[in-house]
Amino acid sequence: MDGMSLTTVKRTIRGRVLRPIVARVFPGAVGTDTSQPLPVSVPGSGATVVVTDLGEGPAILLVHPGSTTAAAWAGCAAALSDRFRVLSHDRPTYRRVPALRGAAAMDAEVDEVLAIADVAMEPVLLVGHSSGGVVALESALAAPERFSGLVLYEPPVAVDAPLGGDALRRARSALDAGAPGRAMAIFVRDISGGSPLLARLFSRRWAAAQLADAEAIESLGVGLDRYAGLDLPTLLIGGERSPAHLRARLDALAAVLPRVDRTVILPGQGHLATLRAPHLVTAAIASFADRVA
Repeated sequence: MDGMSLTTVKRTIRGRVLRPIVARVFPGAVGTDTSQPLPVSVPGSGATVVVTDLGEGPAILLVHPGSTTAAAWAGCAAALSDRFRVLSHDRPTYRRVPALRGAAAMDAEVDEVLAIADVAMEPVLLVGHSSGGVVALESALAAPERFSGLVLYEPPVAVDAPLGGDALRRARSALDAGAPGRAMAIFVRDISGGSPLLARLFSRRWAAAQLADAEAIESLGVGLDRYAGLDLPTLLIGGERSPAHLRARLDALAAVLPRVDRTVILPGQGHLATLRAPHLVTAAIASFADRVA
């Protein structure tokens, strides 16, 4: 190829073509990285998690959704860091290979959030998106004194039925049979209600972790009574165009949590507003943080 390797061609295409497209479609995936990597030891597990530590001020801890990493918060984190100390990390379910499963996975998620919260040396505002919102709820339930409040963007809580049930078992069988694409297609079509395109894009990299994430949520059982005594100010966020089941879950949480400040529905947005409209998500978080910090 005239002295240019296939690898070089691929890198050139990613840099000159794909990255500008991603930046236009998902502006929230792009942020100026002036962070300092902060190694944090997790008591009991022997694990060390590298935390992104950005900005100064009252502390905010961002917990990312499924099928991604802390990079999903990049745009929001950069904007929030103008006035806040913003902490984020790659969740253990999406970092470890193989991922833990079931209750052990949820325990590991909570242990890491609590270890990171300790770094701030003050109660932190805990923000969770999607499955990261369930992790946030469980972390706050385990140690509410470590948090000043909660922001929950469409956590897929199991209100009156298991999150995945038979569909999740079928997805796991497909993954175990060596078909991650089919596994993710089942997950997206029958559980999350997302775009089939996302299933194709993320199947190879994230299928095992995404199913482990869903299984961790299922390990909590069905019902929201466990959160009825969670005495923390809480902001709920939803998208106007999100799947209907996510709005129903958000409404059910609003009826159970004792100190819901308000529910913000982002106009024209769905479940990916952190990427598509980070300014809207950032504004909601910052306004709430100003009231509870």
